[in-house]
Order: sequence, then structure tokens, then C-alpha cells
Amino acid sequence: MDLGLKDRVYVVTGATRGLGNAAARELVADGAKVIITGRDEQRVAEAAEALGPDAHGVAVDNADPQVAERVIEAARERFGRFDGVLVSVGGPAPGFAADATDEQWQSAFESVFLGAVRLARAAAAELGEGGVIGFVLSGSVHEPIPGLTISNGLRPGLAGFAKSLADELGPRGIRVVGLLPARIDTDRVRELDGLSADPEATRLANESRIPLRRYGTPEEFGRAAAFFLSPAASYLTGVMLPVDGGFRHGF
Repeated sequence: MDLGLKDRVYVVTGATRGLGNAAARELVADGAKVIITGRDEQRVAEAAEALGPDAHGVAVDNADPQVAERVIEAARERFGRFDGVLVSVGGPAPGFAADATDEQWQSAFESVFLGAVRLARAAAAELGEGGVIGFVLSGSVHEPIPGLTISNGLRPGLAGFAKSLADELGPRGIRVVGLLPARIDTDRVRELDGLSADPEATRLANESRIPLRRYGTPEEFGRAAAFFLSPAASYLTGVMLPVDGGFRHGF
């Protein structure tokens, strides 16, 4: 199936590694052009080079209030158009409620929540009919993940914002979607497993609770993201898609 991505231009944040990078790779593979972002200038340059001539990197921090305007302008200057954004942000530091400091909460709020809101707001002002705003969230939108208290606090609120935005932008033909990954085999998930006394046993226990009995691959997540952002998904908005191998067992 042709997803209709050829020559469309997307901004993908947090795309030097992990889920953001996986989404950017699949978008480019299907003919789209991407502006990718990350905080480290060298990593951004290396990731863009690996993606090829249809990618351009911009080193920014999502917490910076000027990021949204910069990356949208970069899309228009580099590739001549702007069709959508996928907001992906690295997860906040792990920990429990008693351990998280005010500083950690504030820092995570600025990057994970407020930074995403700013990007979506700026994109909404620039996009026309057929545009799309996507959020990489987490399965914690529906059920808290032990040891990720800050993420558990912020991701559900961002999902609520995304659904409200879908209602507001729908009459203009702009879609808003979310992806809810669970155990995708990224560096981040391996790091979290590694916090346990026995990482291998932890992974096996997690896999036993997934109907497909394995972690997802970044490529599988990336393909889901590319479809959701594409014109092929033109009648999907306000939707939160679990990318979790069936773990949630529900809608």
C-alpha cells in the first residue's frame, strides 16, 4: 500500500536515537523528508547523515521556547513545505514518588509536557488541511509503570491535551494522534531493565506478560508511526494507538 508520504515534510523531535529515530527512518524509507532534532549537535549531524539527503538535523532542546518556530522554519527553508510533526522526547529520570525532586519534576515538565505543547501549538498555526500532529507517549497513559513516577504523571496529561487538540483542529482538517509504546527494544528500555538485580530475568518476566511473547523492535514502532502520520490514515484523529504486542488487552 502506498502511504502517500512521497515528498511530504515532517519534523521529528528527539530523533537521534530510540523511537524518534525509528520513526524518522521509516518516514524517509517511504519517501518523506524529515527535519530531525536532538540536544547534542554531533549526534544530530550523525543521525541526519545516516538518514541521507532527505533528512536535515537541527540541534535544539525541546524545553527552549524558541524551538517550535526554528524547526518549522527549517522545514520550509530546507524542503519547501511543512506537513506535520512527531513530538518524541526522551523519558524522564526513573524513580519513585519519594525520590523525585522538585527540580526533576520541573525539568521534565518543561521538556516532556510544555515543550510538546509549544510544538503542537506552533504546528497548528502553520498547518493546513491534511496536516498532522503526532505524540510519542507511553503505555503509562492507561496504566502506571512502576519506577517511572514522573513519566506516569506527565504522559496522561499530554494525552488529554492531544485529544482536546484533535477536537479543536478537526474542523480545519488537521489530525492529532498519539502512539503508546510499551516494551520496545530500545536503549532506554534496556537501561530500565538494567536497573533490576537481574536484567535478563526482568526481560523474560516482561515478555511473559506480552501476548506476542517478545519486545517490539524499533522498526515495528517506526512503521506504525509512519502510517499514523501518513495520508493513508486520513480518517484517524484523536486516537491513542498502543504499540505493545497486545499487552494492554483493550481499546
